[in-house]
Amino acid sequence: MNDILAEDHDPKATFSRANMMAQEGGSAPRNSAKLSHRAEQVAAQFAQNSVSPFAVAAWIRLIDVLMISAIGLAITFVYVVPIDGFRWNYAVTVVLLGLLTVTGLQAVDCYQVASLRTHMRQFGRFFMVWTAVFAMFTLSAFFMRMSLDFSRVWFGSMYLAGFGWFILSRLVVSNVIRRWTRDGRLERRAVIVGGGENAGDLISSLEAQPHNDIRICGIFDDRNSDRSPPMVAGYPKLGTISELVEFGRRARIDMLIVSLPITAESRVLAMLKQLWVLPVDIRLSAHTNKLRFRPRAYSYVGSVPFLDVFDKPIADWDSVMKRTFDIVFSIFGLIALSPVMLVTAIAIKANSKGPVIFRQKRFGFNNEVIDVLKFRSMYVDQADVAAKKVVTKNDPRVTSVGRFIRKSSIDELPQLVNVLRGELSLVGPRPHAVNAHTENKLWDEVVDGYFGRHKVKPGVTGWAQVNGWRGEVDNPEKIQKRVEHDLYYIENWSVLFDLYICIITPIKLLNTENAY
Repeated sequence: MNDILAEDHDPKATFSRANMMAQEGGSAPRNSAKLSHRAEQVAAQFAQNSVSPFAVAAWIRLIDVLMISAIGLAITFVYVVPIDGFRWNYAVTVVLLGLLTVTGLQAVDCYQVASLRTHMRQFGRFFMVWTAVFAMFTLSAFFMRMSLDFSRVWFGSMYLAGFGWFILSRLVVSNVIRRWTRDGRLERRAVIVGGGENAGDLISSLEAQPHNDIRICGIFDDRNSDRSPPMVAGYPKLGTISELVEFGRRARIDMLIVSLPITAESRVLAMLKQLWVLPVDIRLSAHTNKLRFRPRAYSYVGSVPFLDVFDKPIADWDSVMKRTFDIVFSIFGLIALSPVMLVTAIAIKANSKGPVIFRQKRFGFNNEVIDVLKFRSMYVDQADVAAKKVVTKNDPRVTSVGRFIRKSSIDELPQLVNVLRGELSLVGPRPHAVNAHTENKLWDEVVDGYFGRHKVKPGVTGWAQVNGWRGEVDNPEKIQKRVEHDLYYIENWSVLFDLYICIITPIKLLNTENAY
């Protein structure tokens, strides 16, 4: 079995993204279904991080823009500045050249992993795009009577240097991708949902596709062995649908492929209600369906069609932009707020005995438990690490300094370090304590679909908090509203949305009515 699961697959074209989110769904139970011994072994094998094809393509796009811009600026400083001084038209032009080139390369599929893997296929495409961009620039400069504003030497040097960069970079990239492919790191991990003959046909079709980056990790099905045998096309049946949620998190699954026919509508909907809480792409196999939709309704692995049901939120290029946003603004925040943090640390130390920083276990991305950093606001001997008792108004466990920093949310500032480490995002659903509860019920028992908020990284601030849903949660309505706002944020995320939340957070913090 391990030999089968360890088989390497070549990369292929990535899926197109759909813009759908679940509007309803059930939450995964806190005590997830126990995995079988075989499923435990397979999950352990895939527990280490893989390299996402989406992330590889996104970072290469970003590097191309930056390097083309850097090459143009370097030529400008070496040749143009000593003669004419620094001129902004050159700086603006090199950035535009980078953006237009990446847009053109994207249009001719140069950022698909299958293309990146074989550098010779890309050289002709790049020559075509690079030349077309320069031709467009030349014509634009001519008709706008700006051609005399640019040096011909600069123009020719930029063209040759950019083409040289592309050849060199693609030689390096193709070698790295081939090595990652051989090592089994560059892949999309997939689980087949539903066994039997349909699953067997689907697996055979996928394995017949060249440059396929999908690694099938196993099959999950609720049906008995008569209709769903324990082994299909060489892949084992690892458990039931209820066990798949736990397996998906532990094995870091990227995609769920439902092999049931569309006609089995009730079974498909029942499965999706259980599975949508996972941060994965969910695809419905369409290779055996007689019902045909418009071509744009499908995504493909080679020639195998799929219907896109759910997309992993904030994925592909979006994840790169969000991570860049987090790094830039968290570094700026740590620098700008360092005096406040220093004074707070001194005040905590002078006010009560114990460490300045308090660590608490909280739910993070994909339901994983992380250590969230906060300034200590309670007496050490009364600290509630497990969050079994909610902090209330005039809580005697809270120190005098702690009461102030909790009301002002200064106690949350050390979480900027969590952001830099990649455990949190600046904006997202707030990370709740593992044992958080209301009226003797854990929050995932109070709210249907609670774990859907863990499909993205939690945040230092969030949409729920700036809408007044912060502080004590003493009734089911408050946690329900938090989750509703969190899911709205996930569905409607954008960089501008994050920026808006960051800007209005300090204003909203002036309302300390529910912060104790």
